[in-house]
Amino acid sequence: MGIPISGYTDLYCVFGDPVQHSFSPRLHNKAFDKANIDGVYVAFTVNEKTIEAAMNAVRVLGIRGCSVTMPNKLACIPYLDEIDPTAEMIGSVNTLVVNDGKIKGYNTDGYGFLHTFEEMGVQIAGNKLVLLGLGGAGSSVALTAAMEYDLGEISVFNRANGKSWPHAQEVVKMINERTSCKAKLCDLNDKDLLKAEMADAQMLGNTTNVGMGDLEGQSVVPDVSFFHKGLAVQDAIYSPAKSRLLELADEAGCQYTNGLSMLFYQGAKQFKLWTGVDMPLTVDDLEIDKKPRNKEDEKILGAYCKVKTGQ
Repeated sequence: MGIPISGYTDLYCVFGDPVQHSFSPRLHNKAFDKANIDGVYVAFTVNEKTIEAAMNAVRVLGIRGCSVTMPNKLACIPYLDEIDPTAEMIGSVNTLVVNDGKIKGYNTDGYGFLHTFEEMGVQIAGNKLVLLGLGGAGSSVALTAAMEYDLGEISVFNRANGKSWPHAQEVVKMINERTSCKAKLCDLNDKDLLKAEMADAQMLGNTTNVGMGDLEGQSVVPDVSFFHKGLAVQDAIYSPAKSRLLELADEAGCQYTNGLSMLFYQGAKQFKLWTGVDMPLTVDDLEIDKKPRNKEDEKILGAYCKVKTGQ
């Protein structure tokens, strides 16, 4: 058991809508217990209509740190006192750190994705990443890799006729102008080019929604011939636990993982930013809660089991 809640307990939270499904309270409260930190983490329903009041409450109530999820990742920015340079380039924030009443915004999504590759034994610096999708998560991955991990080359595939194409152009331009990474923007529909770019890449990452929901069973990469055994593959999707993309990667003999590790490591980075202490848990600790309390728990535990068994 951790330290009992008292008048000295520090408050941390997540702002989102919906937020009841969030895995973060379970992760961070377990981490506080294990690290013997006098803190508690709760979930608050906050959206664009209430974000200003919520940000004021952070200062008034002395909240020490917040996770920020949809739809607040952009909406919270006008109320920050300071923003991390990488988060500013990404244009979205998922973490608030509060010191002396001043709120600073960070984005740890990219870290979660990239640290997962590191845990797979992949060297990021100087190597090549093929990234599928450049929305919010994809932008965080691309910019964090170029700015903080010394990525050598990135080929980003986005739909040329999609509404996010102008944003993708801007992100690629920033990478080329402000970092030493060589960035290229490609049409997601050009499968010949995708195959050519994957041929000499060390990493393939998917941050699109292809493979989940109504698109379950589908893959941006059409068949196993696109893969090679030296390619490490990561899909940000964790429900289903093994997407069609990962099935193809498995068939090709590639090292692969789903989005569960990204979910964990972005939270671990938040924990370190708030407390100055390394996350005392591992991905394996996610197995502890054997009885899922909601559908999100079922997805997470299912993803964990598939990762552990290599299915």
